[in-house]
Amino acid sequence: MGEQLLTARELNACTGTIIDAAIEVHKTVGPGLFEKAYVACLMSELHRRGLTIERQVKLTLRYKDLVVPGAYYPDLIVSKSVIVEVKAMEAVAPIHERQVTTYLRLADLRVGLLLNFGQQTMKAGTHRIVNGFPAD
Repeated sequence: MGEQLLTARELNACTGTIIDAAIEVHKTVGPGLFEKAYVACLMSELHRRGLTIERQVKLTLRYKDLVVPGAYYPDLIVSKSVIVEVKAMEAVAPIHERQVTTYLRLADLRVGLLLNFGQQTMKAGTHRIVNGFPAD
């Protein structure tokens, strides 16, 4: 990966569009479904908004001389720039934020969203995580 060419403004616009799409999904179907259903609905909504989506891209882990292809699979990579991890639980734990941080590092991307559709509101369920976010 690591192809990210988006500026801070473009990344912010992209994450804003993703969050708006997640809010639309949450308002329409509400909490209580399985993650798989939210991923499918979110992908549909993002596609309607003209964003490119890759699902469960295999990320490679490199440890010293060891290479582990497909060690991790983020739910979505949007516009080749934003990792989106979807949860459907009462509350996310710190390990879920660390999971997105690891995905960002392995993919060499700058911003990720941890979206928990199990919350009463999508605002409460949205966590934005950055990794060397551009300063422009």
